[in-house]
Amino acid sequence: MRAARRFSRFRLRDGLGASSDDVGANGMFIVPCDTVMLQVIASDGGGWDHVSVSLPDRCPTWAEMCYVKQAFFQSKEWALQYHPASQDNINCHPYCLHLWRPQNIEIPQPPWWMVGPRRSHDKFRIEDLEG
Repeated sequence: MRAARRFSRFRLRDGLGASSDDVGANGMFIVPCDTVMLQVIASDGGGWDHVSVSLPDRCPTWAEMCYVKQAFFQSKEWALQYHPASQDNINCHPYCLHLWRPQNIEIPQPPWWMVGPRRSHDKFRIEDLEG
């Protein structure tokens, strides 16, 4: 997770959820993104970097989640959105999405050809699928 000073100006400093820069990356932030103000709750304890991102009337878009990922995580870091098993699902807010990154292990990553071409000139080849 990035150093808190990068997004300190967006930290909620008064009222419910307020924090100071003394707690590092942990806290609530109101982050401007295009025409909306994203509510971001960030934490870096328990072996995980985590942000929850919400809006009052809709889920954040892919572009908004990418913006938050760039703001709160280092560019080289991977982060995940989990879809838990039904029995483990907890939904406290209908318009909230999360990004997670374990701090002490490398996130397994699929081969690029399972995700899609990296550049317009990349071609899928049968040899890529065979191993």
